This record gives sequence, C-alpha cells and structure tokens, in this order.
Amino acid sequence: MSWLVAGLGNPGAKYAANRHNIGFRVVEELARKAGSAWKSGAVKGAETCSTTIGTTRCVLVKPLEFMNLSGFAVQRAMAFHSIAIEKLLVVHDEIDIDFGLLRLKNGGGHGGHNGLRSIMEQLGVGGFSRLRMGVGRDPNKPPGSGDAAAWVLGDFPKVQESIVSAMISAGCEDIDTVVEKGIVPAMNQHNARSSLASS
Repeated sequence: MSWLVAGLGNPGAKYAANRHNIGFRVVEELARKAGSAWKSGAVKGAETCSTTIGTTRCVLVKPLEFMNLSGFAVQRAMAFHSIAIEKLLVVHDEIDIDFGLLRLKNGGGHGGHNGLRSIMEQLGVGGFSRLRMGVGRDPNKPPGSGDAAAWVLGDFPKVQESIVSAMISAGCEDIDTVVEKGIVPAMNQHNARSSLASS
C-alpha cells in the first residue's frame, strides 16, 4: 500500500529558510535524491511528487495554502491517491524538541502546531505518524512567553546551516525506514539518535 509523506511549511521565497519550513525542505530533498519532479494541479492547493522508496510507492506532498490550512491539501491528497490514515507521515518543525534532534511519533495531539491542528481538523483523527524536526525554543525568551510564532517564522542562522543539512539528511533516512519497515520499527531504530547539534 502506498504512503503519503506530507512536509509542512509556508509557500513563497520569503518563508523558504524559516524554521517552520523544514518539513518542506525534507520532502524536497527526498524528491531530489530520487530524481522525481514536483507537479501542480492533480491536488488542489498542493504540489505533489510520486516516487518509490525501496519497492513502495510514495507520494510526497507540499501543502501550499499556508501552514494553518495544511489539512485541506493533505485530506485532498489522501482522497486522490486512496491513502489510508495509517500510511500518512507528516514532517514538521517542533519547538518542544531541542534543535538538532529528530523524533518519530505514532499518533498524538497537535501540541499547538497549527499545521497538525489543521490536519487533525480535516481528517477528524490524530492517528497518523509524524517526523518531528527539533527547532527548539528561543533561548532569549522565558518558557511560556507565547511568542513561538516569531521564532518559527525566523530563519535558521547561517552558522546552523550545516546542522540543518544533517537534520534533513537524517529525516530522509527516517522516512525511508518508516516506508520500508513501518512506524514502530523506525521509531525503535532511529529515536535513540543523539543530537546532530552536538556531533
């Protein structure tokens, strides 16, 4: 059965290097590695890319209606490609995980993430897999200060780009394992990985 991997982000050049857009960057790298092209039009409000991981067909999706509306494109893509909820993997930034850490998760809530909230609203359930890309919180703001939006809509500083590149590569590896082996074996294999920011 096919998988759908949705990378979350905001469309447009001014958002491209934002922390919030690391989900886009992961699926873009997957497509680049596979030599597969992005297409518009098949799914309203999204770019999609069909590829294979191992022997499994995989549809990559970038919702293009902004983060807080991501669920509409994800739901349309799942319907168009007949993807079951247990074969949906969402790649997103996560402020509650330190920068440099990646964690796979099976189901759960949205944790205040607007992209996940939108997907759960449109699907009616939260029982899909997630690849959480740790971006941490603003070290200059006290915990619970409520200014997370400004942080995730900021760019990664240049000095962190090598770590971001390593995170994207690791994210692609995690996705390969999820698609080939399933979410639980992939969690067992990859969730013990140490921070890429300290290597």
